[in-house]
Amino acid sequence: MLGDPRLRKGEPGISGMIAPHAGYLYSGPTAAAGYALVSEAKYETVVIISPSHREVFPGVSVYPGAAYQTPLGTLAIDAELRRQLIDTCPLVSASEAGHREEHAIEVQLPFLQETVKEFRLLPLVIGRQSRETCFALGEALASVLRGRAVLVVASTDLSHYHPARVAEDLDAVSIRDILAMDEERLMEDLEEGRTEACGGGPAVAALRALKSLGAARARIVKHCTSGDVTGDRRSVVGYLSAAIFAQ
Repeated sequence: MLGDPRLRKGEPGISGMIAPHAGYLYSGPTAAAGYALVSEAKYETVVIISPSHREVFPGVSVYPGAAYQTPLGTLAIDAELRRQLIDTCPLVSASEAGHREEHAIEVQLPFLQETVKEFRLLPLVIGRQSRETCFALGEALASVLRGRAVLVVASTDLSHYHPARVAEDLDAVSIRDILAMDEERLMEDLEEGRTEACGGGPAVAALRALKSLGAARARIVKHCTSGDVTGDRRSVVGYLSAAIFAQ
């Protein structure tokens, strides 16, 4: 396991998170460690960028409805920010594609409802995680988020179904790139197979946006694998929570 012991609950200045989205039994503690840092923080809107696990479509889908609902309550969509993002980036469209059965956004919501509590939501799903799409989304988000109190969340797990030692090596590449705030290198490492992340594209887009908005440092809150939970290290999935700071 890896993490930064200096980080504390209610850590100030966080503008972005990278959080896992597997079943709560497996990745829940890793996600919770990250979200604890934004406990009681004030954000107008939380932007969640997710991969699409079940549907394939071009560009980026933003939910066209009025709200997402969880057992903890209803989260209103930030309709004005949605309109601005669509107007800014031709690759973004209002659509239910990717939102109908996608879990990678929904898994994040109870954590946010318990920590941030009051916020509007902008849920984005990337259909095909191409370089063009991820960078364009990041640049468009930077344009529309400037001057707003917003938290940007990239929803991703890391390596999938390797022996634990192989998974640790693959995950170390993503961790290095995230700590360096180097979305270009992360994209290259994903494309060349030097690392794995089902939501690598969302992480690239989030880093691009947050760097453009002035963020300059990232910290790893917690990294583990499913083997740390189950004890079975023959075939594991990697999980990471990371915090990105506005300055």
